[in-house]
Amino acid sequence: MSKLFFDLQATHNPHRWYLPITPEICVGPQGSEFMFGGVGMASAVAALERTTGRPVICATAQYLGYARPGSVVDIDVWTPVQGKYNTQARSISHVDDKEIITVSAALGARESPFDDQWVEAPKVPPPQDCPARQHWRGAGEGVHSRMDVRFAKGKSGFDRDGAAEPDGRTILWARPKDDLAIDATILAVMADFVPQGVGNALGRNAGGNSLDNTLRIRRITPTEWVLCDISISGVAGGFAHGSMSLFAQSGELMATASQSLIVRVRETAEDR
Repeated sequence: MSKLFFDLQATHNPHRWYLPITPEICVGPQGSEFMFGGVGMASAVAALERTTGRPVICATAQYLGYARPGSVVDIDVWTPVQGKYNTQARSISHVDDKEIITVSAALGARESPFDDQWVEAPKVPPPQDCPARQHWRGAGEGVHSRMDVRFAKGKSGFDRDGAAEPDGRTILWARPKDDLAIDATILAVMADFVPQGVGNALGRNAGGNSLDNTLRIRRITPTEWVLCDISISGVAGGFAHGSMSLFAQSGELMATASQSLIVRVRETAEDR
């Protein structure tokens, strides 16, 4: 099994896994850190894949609560439908009896003569020619310190104030700084970068708390960097909706993601 971005552990029960919540998989202001939503979804995807022995096709997470550093998240997996080519499954991630994330997923693979894509990667400079992101709150030791992010379109943090992207798009390159291969779990972590597009769409240092996230895998191909093309569809009533296409450096479409979120405008580094 490939090395993961987080320390997912097996138990004697093949349908139960657990994840110690440590600072390096968290985000948030000092004293109020919580597990990054993308890590929560990615750990569920890893548990689902390892329980079923099949690759994820699509997965939808519903975010219900927070897991704080020092706690342990248990991930329970159910596989109510196991077909010849695909399995329908779900997982519940919880801390004691508090449910944190519920994930519904389909997993599997089958032979097919069809292999094409109709979504093209945007034409942007390569990652080495794009400025590195300096997180507005400071990287610390959390998730942001472990990801190399380069903006090809859009800005980060307070640099976005007064600099709205008229088309609501943010395009960035991303890769883990750890020696990790790009797989479905890494794409699940990156899928939770959709909120970064809100600030560029509004021209404010803004983001949000995810309500859900859906990841759809087309095909994963070897690549060092992932090109994340984020599009914010609209904002109203304090909520935003956005989507993302995730490409390999070759232009291969590997996955798509979409989510809804509570909009948060951050005025200071202490704002979450």
